[in-house]
Amino acid sequence: SYTIGESVAVHERWPLQLAALLRDRGWQVADPHIVAQTGWTTDELSAALDRCESEFQPPYDLVSLLVGVNNQYRGRPLDEYADQFEALLKRASGWAGAEGRLRVLSIPDWGVTPFARSDPRSASEIAQQIDACNDRARALCERRQVCFIDITPWTREAATRPELLTSDGLHPSALEYRRWAEKVCSSLDLRAP
Repeated sequence: SYTIGESVAVHERWPLQLAALLRDRGWQVADPHIVAQTGWTTDELSAALDRCESEFQPPYDLVSLLVGVNNQYRGRPLDEYADQFEALLKRASGWAGAEGRLRVLSIPDWGVTPFARSDPRSASEIAQQIDACNDRARALCERRQVCFIDITPWTREAATRPELLTSDGLHPSALEYRRWAEKVCSSLDLRAP
């Protein structure tokens, strides 16, 4: 739901905002191909990629990966997440053609949102689980020399900054997505096209 931009307009999704930022800097960038769907876990994303892989024409100039919150939300084991994430990381690296063209975003912390108040887990328990997933993902990225972008601290600001969430009380607003897009953009080597 974070990549697909649940509860925001299409042009407000962070990948589309990133493409717009790159165009503003003089780059010719097509709109991104977003495979993600709301609610998917790592294995569901992998299965969807199996079904549509023939549509891809790698290598791509930039590939992003943001997955795992639904593994945590559903209470899936950490080792399962790490194994499936590693497989997705290898796959994404192949599409990028080089690790330098792959960006992995950390899992946002939904535990600070109004939506989380109805969950039996405490905000601190959710945060610990998300941090554990992010620690494993970061280590796997470091091993492969893939850029890991930690957006989680920003998402925790939603506890006191309601403008960072949409009206559903769970998903990031266009303003929050803009911060993610800017952070990814700043991680890129943007010398003249």
